[in-house]
Amino acid sequence: MQPDKKASFLYSLKAVFWSFFGLRRKSDFDTDSAKLNPLHIVIAALIGVAVFIGLLITVVKLVVAK
Repeated sequence: MQPDKKASFLYSLKAVFWSFFGLRRKSDFDTDSAKLNPLHIVIAALIGVAVFIGLLITVVKLVVAK
């Protein structure tokens, strides 16, 4: 029997992205628990938070700009 293949970092980014919006299918969630690397999830989440904060700051600066 083959061992389960671990997911790539790009797959982890995609999982974190959809999790930010709360749009994950149950089947995806079940496979994620077996495939995802916790280190990849932490790094992807930090990247996601940084991008989200950057977008918020940009929107606020555009709205407040004179």
